[in-house]
Amino acid sequence: MATITRRRAALFGAALAGAALPLPRLARAQGTYPDRPIRVVVPFPAGGTTDMLARLFAQRMTEGMGQAVVVENRGGAGGSLGADVVAKAAPDGHTLLFHNLTFSSTTVALQLANRAPHDIERDFAPVSLAANVPMLLVASATVPAKDLREFVAFARASGQAGLFYGSTGPGSIMNLAGEVLKRDAGITMEHVPFRGAAPLVQEMVAGRIQFGGDQLSTALGHVRAGSLKPMATLAAQRSAALPEVPTVREQGFPNMELRGWNGFFAPARTPDAVIARLHREIAAAAAHPEVRRRMAEVGAEPVGSSPAELREAVGQQVAQVRPLVAELRLQVE
Repeated sequence: MATITRRRAALFGAALAGAALPLPRLARAQGTYPDRPIRVVVPFPAGGTTDMLARLFAQRMTEGMGQAVVVENRGGAGGSLGADVVAKAAPDGHTLLFHNLTFSSTTVALQLANRAPHDIERDFAPVSLAANVPMLLVASATVPAKDLREFVAFARASGQAGLFYGSTGPGSIMNLAGEVLKRDAGITMEHVPFRGAAPLVQEMVAGRIQFGGDQLSTALGHVRAGSLKPMATLAAQRSAALPEVPTVREQGFPNMELRGWNGFFAPARTPDAVIARLHREIAAAAAHPEVRRRMAEVGAEPVGSSPAELREAVGQQVAQVRPLVAELRLQVE
């Protein structure tokens, strides 16, 4: 009898041990977020403002999340290709998008062309407005102009003689700004799209592209070095980093005024608890003294807003750019 009892006990113990084996897998399936590294897709090549800010936030978020937060660059189509990667990812908080104000114009342009793979308001869950970064219009050092008004005069005098403006891609905010300026100022420029801000700035410094722009921090070092000339900011107020540079509104071009931002998005249907956790870590990163110091150096303002605030900012910008994109027939190739 004792032998039978011991055998039953041994079999019962083995059964318990066997039943326990799947539990770690079950815990991972249901379990604590995050349970593996988090991928942050930046839809532009390395070297631009959006990439730099994403890496700054990712470093701090890694400390708080307990998992590596890794930036992955997926450039192309004004940021649309990288955004589509995230739109189609599993909504579990392990794939995020870090985008900027170009997100609205490229999405609207694709929608109006009936070629939109995603919708900025339907296919993404806003997580946090990470930073405000004003757009800066710049000219090559070879251009004889000190502000936007003088650049317009130069362009009118040049007529159609090889004047080029560059952007971070078809359908991008700079593409939109360039076309608005052509319309409102009555000037002629040919659009040259690039896959990101870094190659655009290189060509402008070399003098092969006369006019362009991106978020202020992309060109700030070149402006301070004298290799690029600041023409105007697209924001409602002058930048503290370049207080001497007037806004587009001050120079008579109010239709070009846009709020510059960078923010985190997750795929739609990502659980609210995951969004809340991500928001807490992003807000903590935005408040970190080192992050604030680094961002101040490049003219950016850390925010770390709620998901609702980012949703509102996106909605306002979509409403602003939709009629402009339609009127100007902005194309995304």
